[in-house]
Amino acid sequence: MTIPDETTSDRLAVMRIRIAQAIADREHELPVAAVSTRPIGPARQTIGARLIRAVIGAASVATVLFGVFVLGFVWFATWIAHAVPPEDARADGIVVLTGGRDRVSGGVELLEEGRGRRLLISGVHPQTRAEDIQKVTDADRALFACCVDLGHRAETTVGNAREAADWARAHGFSSLIVVTSAYHMPRSLVELDKAAPDVRKIAWPVKRPDLAVEAWFLHPATAKLLLHEYVKYIVTRFGPSASMIRPTEVAAMIGVR
Repeated sequence: MTIPDETTSDRLAVMRIRIAQAIADREHELPVAAVSTRPIGPARQTIGARLIRAVIGAASVATVLFGVFVLGFVWFATWIAHAVPPEDARADGIVVLTGGRDRVSGGVELLEEGRGRRLLISGVHPQTRAEDIQKVTDADRALFACCVDLGHRAETTVGNAREAADWARAHGFSSLIVVTSAYHMPRSLVELDKAAPDVRKIAWPVKRPDLAVEAWFLHPATAKLLLHEYVKYIVTRFGPSASMIRPTEVAAMIGVR
């Protein structure tokens, strides 16, 4: 029977322990090696900070602009809700921007009261005659024959303004009473100022009986109509290329139809 060398056994045991320790150390280091421990450089930190500041700045500007837009709309709707015709409006001529029977009737009444010398009804359908309007408004036939003109060229508010400006110049008028719906009045006056800057305009707002403009905030349909007109007014009044932009298209793009 051979007795194993004690020194050799000790060496083998030590080797086994070292191998086991090495394997354990390797297994412990593998997950750590898969994760990068390199610090983020100053350049990356600067780019990230700038991006965060840009996002915060853009959000702040958007919030301010939205607030201004909302406050402007409230002012616009409030003005329309409280708009009333002046008590003793008088001018050289009277212009009605067609779009409803109430507008035409209001203009004819002003002419009958002697508030102006002549009346232009702008934007009349090409097939509509003066006799047709006279019958609908129950106005004096002689008054229509002498003092009422129909404009058939205009199809938009811009067209109404140009038609009215040409008519005023042709008759030498320096002042006009402008008759249109209350919600349409602000934009109409802007267009008239562009077309006839030297002519004084007197607003005669007409309120449709089917629109509760005094309590617009309680009626979604009325509020939507006012918002639509407000967007078109903003584009007409402040647009850098207002003459090249169709306000209706802009209103549709932002979801107001």
